[in-house]
Amino acid sequence: MISIKTKLDIAILREGGRRHAEILRSLAAMVKPGLRSSELEDAARKMIADGGDKPALLNYLPYGAKRPYPAALCVSVNDEIVHGIPNEKDKILKEGDIVGLDLGLTHKGLITDATLTVPVGNISAELAKLLEVTKEALAAGIKAAKGGKRVGDIGNAIERVAAAHGYGVVEELAGHGVGYDVHEEPYVPNYGTAGKGEVLKPGMVLAIEPMFNLGTKKIKLDKDDGYTYRTADGKASAHFEHTVVITKSGAEILTA
Repeated sequence: MISIKTKLDIAILREGGRRHAEILRSLAAMVKPGLRSSELEDAARKMIADGGDKPALLNYLPYGAKRPYPAALCVSVNDEIVHGIPNEKDKILKEGDIVGLDLGLTHKGLITDATLTVPVGNISAELAKLLEVTKEALAAGIKAAKGGKRVGDIGNAIERVAAAHGYGVVEELAGHGVGYDVHEEPYVPNYGTAGKGEVLKPGMVLAIEPMFNLGTKKIKLDKDDGYTYRTADGKASAHFEHTVVITKSGAEILTA
C-alpha cells in the first residue's frame, strides 16, 4: 500500500535529508587512492551517531535475503552496481576507480535514502561521462515526478537519457517509496512508458535512483556475500539517488 506522508512527516524528512546530504558530502570528500572501504563505514557510523540519528541499512533484512545487511553504508567500486559491503572484505580504493556511496538515514523515526558515485583521483574521460550522464538522468527523473503524473513518466525520462548515450539501464533494481520503511511501494523502475503506472500524488515520498552500466544491462549477484550486485560483463556502473516528496507542481529534493 502506498503511503502519503503528513506535513509533520515531511518536515522531519526534510530535516533528516539535510543531515543525510552533509554526511554524504563529507564521505565523498574523504575518497582518495589508498583509502579503505572500512574507513568510510567507520566515518559514516560516527557522523550518524554524532547527529543523534541511526543508520537505516545496518541490520536491515530485505525480502529474500538470507541475513541482515551488516553495515551502515554501501560502498560499491567500479563494476559493483549496488550494495557493496564495506566492512567484511576491506576494499582499498585505487587511482582511476569510481565508488558509489549509498546511505540510509533514520532521523526521528523516518528514513531518507541517497547515493553519490564519485571518482577516486583522476579517472578516464569514459568514466567521467558515465558519472555525468547518470547524474543528469537523476535530474531528468526528478523533473518528471510531479502530482498527477505517473511512475512510468519517471522511468521513461531516465531511460531516454541512457538510450541517448548507449548505456545499459539496470532493470532488476529500482527506486521505491521510502519514509516509514527502507523500501515501500511504489516500485519505481529506471525504464518505462510515459503515462503508465501508479499515479503520483502529493505527499508521496520516493527514492529515485538511476543505475547505468557502461556495457550490458545484465547483472549478477555475488554469491559469497549475498548482497553485492555486479555488471555481468565486468564493466563499470554508476548510481545516483535522491529522496524526494511529490507536490502538485513538481518534486522537492529532501536530500539535496
